[in-house]
Amino acid sequence: MSATTQPPASQPRTGAAGAASAAIRGSASGLVSWKAGIGLGLLAVLGTILFGFLANDKLAGFRIAEERDPTASNTAAWVTLAVALAAAGYLGYLWVSRRRQEAAVDRWIPAATVAAVVVLGLAALGVAQVEKVVAPSRGAGWTCSVILLALAAYAVVLTVQGRRTPRWLGGTFAVVFLVGFLVWIVAGGRDSEPSISLGGLLAGSVTLAVPLVFGSLSGVLCERAGVVNIAIEGQLLLGAFSAAVVATMTGNVYAGLLAAAVAGALVSLVLAIVSIKYLVNQIIVGVVLNVLVSGLTSFLFSTLLTADPEHLNKPGRLEPVDIPFLADIPIVGPILFHQSLVGYLMYAAVIVVYVGLFHTQWGLRVRAVGEHPQAADTVGINVNRTRFRNVLMGGAVAGIGGSFFTLVSVDAFSKDMSGGRGYIALAAMIFGRWNPIGAFLAALLFGFADNLQSIITIIGSPVPSQFMAMLPYALTVIAVAGLVGRSRPPAASGVPYVKG
Repeated sequence: MSATTQPPASQPRTGAAGAASAAIRGSASGLVSWKAGIGLGLLAVLGTILFGFLANDKLAGFRIAEERDPTASNTAAWVTLAVALAAAGYLGYLWVSRRRQEAAVDRWIPAATVAAVVVLGLAALGVAQVEKVVAPSRGAGWTCSVILLALAAYAVVLTVQGRRTPRWLGGTFAVVFLVGFLVWIVAGGRDSEPSISLGGLLAGSVTLAVPLVFGSLSGVLCERAGVVNIAIEGQLLLGAFSAAVVATMTGNVYAGLLAAAVAGALVSLVLAIVSIKYLVNQIIVGVVLNVLVSGLTSFLFSTLLTADPEHLNKPGRLEPVDIPFLADIPIVGPILFHQSLVGYLMYAAVIVVYVGLFHTQWGLRVRAVGEHPQAADTVGINVNRTRFRNVLMGGAVAGIGGSFFTLVSVDAFSKDMSGGRGYIALAAMIFGRWNPIGAFLAALLFGFADNLQSIITIIGSPVPSQFMAMLPYALTVIAVAGLVGRSRPPAASGVPYVKG
């Protein structure tokens, strides 16, 4: 009997069983790799058609952000160049040494290395005092097309060999595609040598992404605990309304910011009670709350705010604040470190949520509740209480994002001014794979596409602005379909828990 028993799970399998297991794993990885190869191949062909065959003979210009203080900017550029060079060298050495030792490479090392290289390049432009970068449309287009085709072909070769497509390949492909796309769009302008402000494009993208980041973080907090938060749109809208009214009545914009967080939490309170306690379908509750908040704020705006705007709808604004030295860094400084309080809270929220979810005991419990609530319950975690708290926190975060509309973007509330950004935040959360950092980057992509629509109209590019509005959603569908990797929500997301 003992000779015919299966080996323990901890022991390596040998013989036919081991070969079968290896074949199953190989076929599974091959399926994923084929999806990546097909997706990259289709995008490479599309890029070749657009950037190569449809390119014109114009020059595309990209103006660098203007320096506010040349002396301070030059000093900051040199310091940034030195720091970025040291950081890139150290991170690259750490990355290569761990790969040679066949040790696990932490996920943050490749991302941090790429970020350091990007900052290094921007700092070098600042040191060289480059005011404008010009690229020939046809030459740059064909160069990008060849690189894209080569990367897609390499992905296919890896698939044939039964190897997975590395992450650096997908990242490099995305950067090259973006460069070719920008050159193609700008070169299509009506002028003989069209150009855009690179600093303005990036700064506008970050600004437009602020409410999307807060909304997507709200979704991450809720869904990681197992609750689908469709009510982000309502939380943003009520946060904007409350911030405008309270800031006007008190004459204090910071009171309005606090009121926005409370308003978002109140919407989440209704969501939590109805969906967690009374087990009503979470998606239906979220949609109803969005409609309810939209109707309520529209009614109050028409009856109260319009009748007395001086005392109810003149909240003032949170002005941008410069961080000393960092704001003087060429290109990067004015974009990242010339923000309002809400903008800086956005950076802090991303860091706090990421560290909290993945590097604390609280985050471990939250993720356990979202993945396997029964197992979490057996070890003493109160599942519904954890979900309740996370939903309230998510609502407060979304409410702060809503204050951006009335305290930063404009200085008054108007009907449905959130403009469906709560649903865009949901798409950013999905595209970011329910990860705070991924959701942040996806929200920046959506903000970039939104800002690029305006620039296309200004320069007179023949590319329809509706195409840019569609692009982030198309990328989200691609991500959910698994063409660029697996995108899986928490296993218990949307499933109510009843203690047995």
